[in-house]
Amino acid sequence: MRILLLCHSFNSLSQRVHAELRSAGHQVSVELDIRDDVTRDAVSRFLPDVIVAPFLKRRIPEDVWAAVPCLIVHPGPPGDRGPTALDWAVLEAESSWGVSIIRATAELDGGPLLAFREFSMRRARKSSLYRFEVTEAAVSALFEALERLDVDQRAETPGRGRWRGPLPAAMRRIDWSVDDTETVLRKIESGDGQPGARAPLCGTEFRLFNARRESELRGEPGALLARCRQAVCVATTDGSIWIGHLREMDDATFKRPATDVLGEAAVALPRLEPSLNATEDGRGAITYRERGPIGILEFDFYNGAMSPDACEELLAAWRHAASRPTRVIVLAGGRDFWSNGMDLNAIEAADSPADASWENIQAIDDVAEAVITTTSHVTVSALRGNAAAGGVFLALAADRVWARDGVVLNPHYKNMGNLYGSEYWTYLLPRRVGSEAVGRVMDHRLPILAEQADSLGLADSTGPGNPAEFDQYVLERAGELAGDGFELLLESKATRRSEDEAEKPLADYRSEELERMRMNFYGFDPSYHVARYRLVKRSPHAWTPLYLAEHRRANPGSRQ
Repeated sequence: MRILLLCHSFNSLSQRVHAELRSAGHQVSVELDIRDDVTRDAVSRFLPDVIVAPFLKRRIPEDVWAAVPCLIVHPGPPGDRGPTALDWAVLEAESSWGVSIIRATAELDGGPLLAFREFSMRRARKSSLYRFEVTEAAVSALFEALERLDVDQRAETPGRGRWRGPLPAAMRRIDWSVDDTETVLRKIESGDGQPGARAPLCGTEFRLFNARRESELRGEPGALLARCRQAVCVATTDGSIWIGHLREMDDATFKRPATDVLGEAAVALPRLEPSLNATEDGRGAITYRERGPIGILEFDFYNGAMSPDACEELLAAWRHAASRPTRVIVLAGGRDFWSNGMDLNAIEAADSPADASWENIQAIDDVAEAVITTTSHVTVSALRGNAAAGGVFLALAADRVWARDGVVLNPHYKNMGNLYGSEYWTYLLPRRVGSEAVGRVMDHRLPILAEQADSLGLADSTGPGNPAEFDQYVLERAGELAGDGFELLLESKATRRSEDEAEKPLADYRSEELERMRMNFYGFDPSYHVARYRLVKRSPHAWTPLYLAEHRRANPGSRQ
């Protein structure tokens, strides 16, 4: 089929749908929802059999949905209607939820139901539920809906049949003198990643994100109790929570680490250090545990962003893991993201974004170098969550790369203002895909699925899609690496590393990559800085990039 994706932005769900449809053999093009006349123009150019809307914030024009079947992906069960369905579900602690595929009509979310998938509500941020449960359900239901396009549908949808508008800001505002820890967490989780929960801190109103429960600290409700890395601890009526990120109320601002936003008020707080073994106190993004001969290093950085501080913390944790008498180290990343590379928000907030970019890429390179040069262990990157840009190439630093089925990878830098990239990709990528395929990987600007990464050589195997099953899959396979033949594996690894170093030192790869990156950061072409600014500021799209809009490539001069 010819399928046009119409979406507000090419977000995680849109990327997954795009990759799945292409993998199934459909011809897919994307149009960002900018204006009604632009949508009409896209339809007239592409002549789609069906339009799929995985993420919209506006109605589809009537003349469009009347002429072409339009499938709306709604993150709610049958009959649930409204633009913030998942927000309500998290705030009200629903035990189960779902995704409905609805055919567009004049009534918003009120058209015929083509397919539905239900799922249990995991305790998590809204953004995390959206990236996993909602996405998995949406993909499954969408394929069923496409098969049922020619089947007559009932005029009314079954189910609860209720309309709920945007979740009022007052319902997400935190009253520290009244709200207990559970209530505070629900409010923050229901607004993470947008628009955030509102609360006063140090006499100023902020939007709060990235909250975790603290197990020990207590104090006057609303008071700041401590800081740990870039998070601050705030007392509730019955405990306390850690807040990782804040945003000022001004719409021109964006999320930043809590300690950076609070400034001197945060600096004055008692400083706590996270423990690598801590799993319940919420104080750190990095944990380490051992299962026999296997060391598992998890790093759950918010939105997969790796700031210089995060890189330094991960490097210290890696050195600890490498000092242990284990045989295999598994870099497990986080559930939502393995890594997305540099922390673009932190860079944008810096006095000199160019200097901050330079510092950040050096810090990530240090982590990659440590992984590459570790010859005491066999190393594994286990991609439980999505990865993009430098995060993909950091994963390639390990000896083995295993990806969960359903993970989406963006193994390129070009979408961020034609960045050249580092993380030793010029050394790592040819070893995996061959020199002839390097250009195809680096110039391919569309998302790919884990199984496609496997076929390209970017990954060594694809494991089960269920996270718990994938974790078990990783443990079993890592156990095999640690068993008979381990010494031979280690010897072979050390020999190859020695031979590669003799042929061309790692330092040369790094210096060559960074020389190109220096031009991106400090050179005459501002493309990287413009692209980063637009991404961080969530600037409205003026047109759909040609790499997404297949229907516009025949006439590149026509962007609207």
